[in-house]
Formats: sequence, C-alpha cells, structure tokens
Amino acid sequence: MAIAKAERLMNLALCLLGTRRPLTKRELRSSIEAYIEAGGDDSFNRMFERDKDDLRELGLVIETVEGIEGDIGYLARRDSNRLPPITLDAEEAAALGLAAKIWQQARLAGAASGALQKLRAAGMPLAGDGADYDAGQPHSALEPRIPAHEAAFEPLMLACRDRRPVVFDYRKSNAARPEQRQVEPWILECWRGHWYVAGWDREREAERVFRLSRITGKVRSRQGAFTAPVPDHVTVRETVESWAGETATGTARIKLRAEHGYPLRARALTVRELDGGWDELEIPNGHGLDAWLVEFGPDVVVLEPAELRAEVIDRLRAVAKG
Repeated sequence: MAIAKAERLMNLALCLLGTRRPLTKRELRSSIEAYIEAGGDDSFNRMFERDKDDLRELGLVIETVEGIEGDIGYLARRDSNRLPPITLDAEEAAALGLAAKIWQQARLAGAASGALQKLRAAGMPLAGDGADYDAGQPHSALEPRIPAHEAAFEPLMLACRDRRPVVFDYRKSNAARPEQRQVEPWILECWRGHWYVAGWDREREAERVFRLSRITGKVRSRQGAFTAPVPDHVTVRETVESWAGETATGTARIKLRAEHGYPLRARALTVRELDGGWDELEIPNGHGLDAWLVEFGPDVVVLEPAELRAEVIDRLRAVAKG
C-alpha cells in the first residue's frame, strides 16, 4: 500500500508539473490509473484531497485556479517549484566528497553516488574532480570508514527516517537472556566503532540507548505514531555519548597489561609502571565504562571504585554463562 500511494503521488505531481494550463479534478482522474480505479466520486474526492495535501506538505507548490466557466483547476508551475542554485564552498564540497566515501553499505553507497553525480552535473567541484585528487586512488594510508555489519542497522535507519515504532529483542551485557523492547527510535549514532540507537522505551516510559550488536533477531516495525516528542539532534547525540561513557563523572584506577589497551592509554590521566608487565592507569569514569572495560578481557583489572569493579565482574560472569 505504501508503494501504491507513493506511485500515485508521483503521478499526480508529474501531471501538475507537466501541464501548461490548470487541470480539473475530472481531467486528473481520467489521467491517473489509481484514480480511475478509486470507485465512486466520494472515494476519489477524499483520495485526491489527501494526496494534494500530502504533496503540499512535501513542499510542492500547487496553485488553485478558477476557470472562466467556474471550474476549479490545479497546476504546479515549474518556476515556483524549482530549487535555488546550489552553492558550496571548498570545505563543504570536500565534506560531501568525504562523506560519500565513508559509507560502505550498498544501500547508502548508491544514494551517495547518485547525489554526487547530480551535484557534479550542476557544476559543483567536489573531492575527486580536481587534478590533485583522484577518487580511484587513495591519498593516504588512512581512509575513513563507518562499518555497519549489524543486521539491525538498516531497519532501524529506515524506522528513524520514517518515525516508525519498532520491537526487538535486546540482551544487556549483564543479562543471560534477551528481553523484548518496544522503542520509538530517534537517531543512530556511531561511537568508538559501535552503533547505538537512541529513542523512547515505551514500557519504561523513559529515554534509552541501545547498542545494535546486542539486538538479537529481527527488528519488527509497528504501526502508529510516536507517543513521545523527539528532541533535537544535538540533545540526542549528547545522550548517546553520555550513555556510552563519554561524559565522565569521576575517575577510576585500573591495571592494564603492558603494550595493550591503547584506547584506554589515550584517555589516561596518569600512567604508572608496575612490576610484572603491568601499568596502573587513572582514567575518566562515566556511564558505560564497565561495558567498555569488559571488551579488553584479561588485559584489564579494575582496582577502584568498588562499584565499577563489581559491575565489570558481573558482566564477565554473564558472558561466561553465554
């Protein structure tokens, strides 16, 4: 049904954009197959009015014109619906070219490639167009990539875009079994190489952040509108960073095996060499640090605080139980 409606809206938009004179509802009905099959006049009128409102909501400027004989006609003038010229400075063009190289998923790669081709056709110089830049040749040993191997990534990306509630099974790091969560997804964020989705947990009636790698099974869409307001992008990004451990509320002392855990060493406030091939580090302690430390396995030992040590032990025991 969603595809049929999208096709109907596209056909209506093409008719209104392609005509040089206003078209009456009778003429539009005879030109669009979905309207011909609509049934009675009342059914057609309701469908047409909804479609016209939807196109206007999408930004199409539709004019209503009264003819000499009193008939009402509709058209969408190309001049009124033409986007202004696109202008990008050097930094913006470079950012777009770089963004197109980041995504590795086939679904997003095609869209990014198509967008860049349209910008080039419009005369926009982008990364990869100049003599000093060859899109087919790497320019350094480092190339930005954002991998998204989790099966939950694509359905959640679409749910965030379309504002659709979802249901999925989620296993917390300290839980032996997954449990079902009903979520209104707001945004996907990548942090420390892991993808997170932030949204509204309907059962807990609170904002929550979920790591995609801990979602088990399929993400299932649900009908209906969101029940909670969606905060702005900046607020959600800060929530993800705080939930994943970016915002420090104190410090922690850990033992780290020598020549291991370089991400931890990069964040260390102090480092002291110990005997036996270990170092003692003081690192920022915030929400989610226990989950991060577990990833280093036997190369990390938490010294203090005691609460953090207990949380890491609980998580390791849950992993050991499978």
